[in-house]
Amino acid sequence: MNAQFLLVILIGFAEGIAVGAGFVAFLSVLGIIPRLTQLSKTWHLIRFYEWGIIIGAVVASWLSLRNPSLDLPKYVVVPIGLGAGVFIGMLAAALTEVLNVLPILTKRIGFIDKILVLLMAIVLGKVFGSLFHWTIFVNGGVK
Repeated sequence: MNAQFLLVILIGFAEGIAVGAGFVAFLSVLGIIPRLTQLSKTWHLIRFYEWGIIIGAVVASWLSLRNPSLDLPKYVVVPIGLGAGVFIGMLAAALTEVLNVLPILTKRIGFIDKILVLLMAIVLGKVFGSLFHWTIFVNGGVK
């Protein structure tokens, strides 16, 4: 191995450590996982949430370095996408709750008594956006 190859390995490792430390700090300082379990009333499953995030981050990082092509049938991909979307949506909801964004937003736009309408608009927008992405762009691109 030459010095340039070792330098690239060292830089890549250092970047991974920096990004990983930032991700862990983000989750732990804001208390995302405990808030998520509090909102969903699943304190007993907190270890599954933690391991799900860790395994998901590692697998997603590994897959981002490759260009995998999984030729799975739609009836297999839809539940996987639905589960991933629900989990990401719950993480986003927990983050929103931690930062108190929605109460501030509803006060500023005069929607304080219709917060449920705002939440449903956000949820449905995420669901339809994800379905559009997965059915149009992932399955062979726009034709």
